[in-house]
Amino acid sequence: MKKSKENSEHYYWGNNCSGWHLVQSESLSVIEELMPPKTQEKKHYHNNSQQFFRILNGKATFEIENEIIEVESGNGIHIPPKVKHRIRNDQSENLEFIVISEPTTRGDRFNELDE
Repeated sequence: MKKSKENSEHYYWGNNCSGWHLVQSESLSVIEELMPPKTQEKKHYHNNSQQFFRILNGKATFEIENEIIEVESGNGIHIPPKVKHRIRNDQSENLEFIVISEPTTRGDRFNELDE
């Protein structure tokens, strides 16, 4: 089946951010997400899941452990299991990206205490 935002399950997260489940199984998760300007998620890690973020539009700022990495549209970044990370949209335009998780992150997300 062809998948798009229009025919996928939608959900809200964080501060008015959106996600669409393009693939949702125990072994694989593919989500298209949209983050409005000046939003971020909580710093966290996954014990088992690795993730790949592919930026579609905008520029993402990643905090990976204690490093800041900016990833522009057309590029991506791999996050191995057990690595503390968060994505931020520090820009004044929407950030759109695909996040692929293998296996799914359901039940495998551990938030860090706010610093």
